[in-house]
Amino acid sequence: MKLGVNIDHIAVLREARRIFDPNPLDALKICEKGGVDQITIHLREDRRHIQDSDALAIIKQSKLPVNLECAIEPSMINIACNLKPNRITLVPEKRAEVTTEGGLSLTDDRLPDTIKKLHTNNIEVSLFIDPTKEAVEKSKELGADWIEFHTGLYANLYATLYTDIRNSHHAIAELNLSNEILEQKLQIELEKLDTLSKKAHEIGLKVAAGHGLNYANVGEIAKLQYIEELNIGQSIIARSIWAGLEGAINEMIMAIKV
Repeated sequence: MKLGVNIDHIAVLREARRIFDPNPLDALKICEKGGVDQITIHLREDRRHIQDSDALAIIKQSKLPVNLECAIEPSMINIACNLKPNRITLVPEKRAEVTTEGGLSLTDDRLPDTIKKLHTNNIEVSLFIDPTKEAVEKSKELGADWIEFHTGLYANLYATLYTDIRNSHHAIAELNLSNEILEQKLQIELEKLDTLSKKAHEIGLKVAAGHGLNYANVGEIAKLQYIEELNIGQSIIARSIWAGLEGAINEMIMAIKV
């Protein structure tokens, strides 16, 4: 199981004070030393964290492959083609969202030409999708190299079932259900991810997963045979406050291996 570390939240902290520190570029050597397989960054249209200069410096200086997440918007795709990361993960974006809320709409008419343009520039293409049979099949039809399953529902179910989130202001209203029902839904979601990752593998797609994964819930996802990469950011950067970034990375690698 490969680990991609999303370093956006280093830039979130920097932009909160609008100063030059901490610099996400400084994470590269630590990630490399810690055994990370890939660096992931999201260059959002509103530039709320990672900036163009960050993306350029990270792609130019990283010894690890760089996975650049961005929206299907012509100016963003042009930037991506100029930057030439190892992989582009196409994601949906809403200006008002705190973080990506779901998978990409694969009915977007711009997708075929966008994927073709990225391939022409020798950039691998991943589509960030909800875990559905239709999305897997459509991703293959569109010519993607990778899919990345949005694991937000799994993470929310796990948190509601096994943490105290229901008693906090982050409670998820639609998951105010009995533990028995939550357990059933969690098992269904895991089985769905297992079945769909196998299907994707069988039709020639490489499979990643990410969103809401943390030290407590990652173990069950890491057991799924056909998911070969996890992209994790917020939980690692949050843990680094207490353990340091290298320590946080090491803890996540251990959690994945259990």
